[in-house]
Amino acid sequence: MERDMEMKKSKFKRICVFCGSSQGKKSSYKDAAIELGRELVSRNIDLVYGGGSIGLMGLISQAVYNGGRHVIGVIPKTLMPREITGETVGEVKAVADMHQRKAEMARHSDAFIALPGGYGTLEELLEVITWAQLGIHDKPVGLLNVDGYYNSLLSFIDKAVEEDFISPSARHIIVSAPTARELMKKLEEYFPRHEGVASKQSWETEQLGYPPKCDISR
Repeated sequence: MERDMEMKKSKFKRICVFCGSSQGKKSSYKDAAIELGRELVSRNIDLVYGGGSIGLMGLISQAVYNGGRHVIGVIPKTLMPREITGETVGEVKAVADMHQRKAEMARHSDAFIALPGGYGTLEELLEVITWAQLGIHDKPVGLLNVDGYYNSLLSFIDKAVEEDFISPSARHIIVSAPTARELMKKLEEYFPRHEGVASKQSWETEQLGYPPKCDISR
């Protein structure tokens, strides 16, 4: 227990977690969300997430909040009746649409982690991977591969590398591990190996609509 509660120094202040509004079929998914929340707390890292109070989103936000860390939830106004039941924890930022949600989550975060989830989780994950490939940011992207949940996705990505649709250097944008502790260690050690196609400031101002002072890149 002492080892679990030991505070570790991290280079990250906030991490964005993408995850399902469902808890999934296996109890291991729920356990992983809580474990990741506690791992963030142990490293003094705040949480940025999709703002829902149900499913894995509710579990990880509650775990981080109960541990005394700040929680920022970003949610489109139209999804609030569906993804929020009862009281939310921490700070809730209501935004206009899904694009603004992803940009706002990215702007507040130093890294990204995907827990198991469905279409929404996958879409958010692939967008931040693409942003990294294009040079919009150089923040690490991690998959918490609980019980091999993302094995098929990783196989697809490896196949895309093999067929020259993804460069070998861009393959290193994604790091994965089966446990929260192992994943956090890899994210702490991450450094980008790929080449971006445009300057970060150019992407922020022209593509994402942020003024130069808004730092989505780092």
